[in-house]
Amino acid sequence: MNESLKFHSHSEMELSVISIAVSIVLVTVVTLAWRILNWVWLRPKKLERYLRQQGLSGKPYRLLYGDLKETRVMLKQAKSRSFNVSDDVKPRLVPFQHKVVKDYGKNSFTWIGPIPRVIIMNPDQLKEIFSRHNDFHKPKANPLLKYLASGLVDYEGDKWSKHRKLINPAFHLDKLKLMLPAFYKVCSEMISKWEKLVSEEGSCELDVWPSLANLTGDVISKTAFGSNFEEGRKIFELLTELADIMTEVLHSVYIPGLRFLPTKRNRRLKKIDAEIQALLVGIINNREKVRRAGEASKKDLLGILMESNFREIEEHGNNKKVGMTINDVIEECKLFYFAGQETTSVLLVWTMILLSKHQDWQARAREEVFQVFGDKKPSYDELNHLKVVSMILYEVLRLYPPVLGLDRAVHEEIKLGDLSLPAGVEVTTPIILVHHDQELWGDDAEEFNPERFSEGISKAAKSQVSFFPFGWGPRICIGQNFALLEAKMALALILQNFALELSPSYVHAPRSVITLHPEHGAHLILKKL
Repeated sequence: MNESLKFHSHSEMELSVISIAVSIVLVTVVTLAWRILNWVWLRPKKLERYLRQQGLSGKPYRLLYGDLKETRVMLKQAKSRSFNVSDDVKPRLVPFQHKVVKDYGKNSFTWIGPIPRVIIMNPDQLKEIFSRHNDFHKPKANPLLKYLASGLVDYEGDKWSKHRKLINPAFHLDKLKLMLPAFYKVCSEMISKWEKLVSEEGSCELDVWPSLANLTGDVISKTAFGSNFEEGRKIFELLTELADIMTEVLHSVYIPGLRFLPTKRNRRLKKIDAEIQALLVGIINNREKVRRAGEASKKDLLGILMESNFREIEEHGNNKKVGMTINDVIEECKLFYFAGQETTSVLLVWTMILLSKHQDWQARAREEVFQVFGDKKPSYDELNHLKVVSMILYEVLRLYPPVLGLDRAVHEEIKLGDLSLPAGVEVTTPIILVHHDQELWGDDAEEFNPERFSEGISKAAKSQVSFFPFGWGPRICIGQNFALLEAKMALALILQNFALELSPSYVHAPRSVITLHPEHGAHLILKKL
């Protein structure tokens, strides 16, 4: 009898355990299913209704992909068509976004997968977004993007404030002036190489894009790390490959957890990241040894950053909440490398292309260079007196901004002018569309006309925040003065030595690879003056 009771008791317990396990599995499955349904359909449709009630227009939401498939198709079609230097670049660079604004007006939205992204082109609203950086957050990006560059550009709140404070000294005017000899030396080396190429016949055809990428890479290596380009070449090659991979990532739907799968792309990303980390750790550790040995720190960007960081930690008695960790410094170094090299190289390549097309402005710029410092080495003050050159650089940044747009996320309902934006949407500030907007820049907005900047940036357009190639407000790019000073030096030396023409083999094909590259290079004819 007792045996029978025990058997029934065990059976009941087993059934009870199984029942609980099944219930847990069912609850988990139902909860997961509900979350997925909410993510891919219910929430997007609720947000869509809300946005339409606000008077915003856009294409209806399509399950999971939103507008991404159509965006990819339109980009592929745009790339297959030929373009001229004088053509409107928007249909090539942002064809889908351009069509949405054309079809639905400036108060419109697009779908990045299941997330609606509101297009903001009103300068007053743009000013508000950039000023209220604690309300408009950096979007929760695909975690894979951290492999390319994190650091200051990615941080928010206290961490952003701390890093900005520590990095600021490296970009002070007095520090930039100290970097001019490095700018001059590297630019002169490139000019010498070009002179050898044209020496026999007085002219030659050259794809200047690789030279400019090498130039700005060498400059950032010397001014940031005190090394030369050969030592930094491996980092640049790895970062270039990363940028190509990240361009693919940005045009695909982010599926949570996908980055943990051992796919070919994920394995390659981890390998590249490990190699970059090892190279940078080697540079940083060598600096730390030198500092501990009592030697003065180098006056390059890394040296100034490490000195600033060391002082901050020392002042607060090694409090872990202040200063940067070794990983923090590595991320800032990656950002120095990528942003410092890319921004100036793309600015210079589009400037050379546009001056090759517009010979009158090339002649005006060259005349100014010879008036200000002849064929001598330019000083900081002389570079600052290059008004025409500055106008040209601004106009190039307007027509071909290094980055096409900046996105922000809304975490809780927020008022933006007369708009009410719900939590869960993103806003985009489409630099390329704003910079080409005829309402802001006039009927000649698509034309190359540096004259519009003759009275400075503030009077070039009808509204204040209409020109923001480096962002705007408290989070404006910390390295913009570095980039512009380097570009002025390089352009002045090029104009001192060469006349530029577009080669018949030049193919105009701007392409966004995080920054705006010439897809088929920049084939120009260089003539020695």
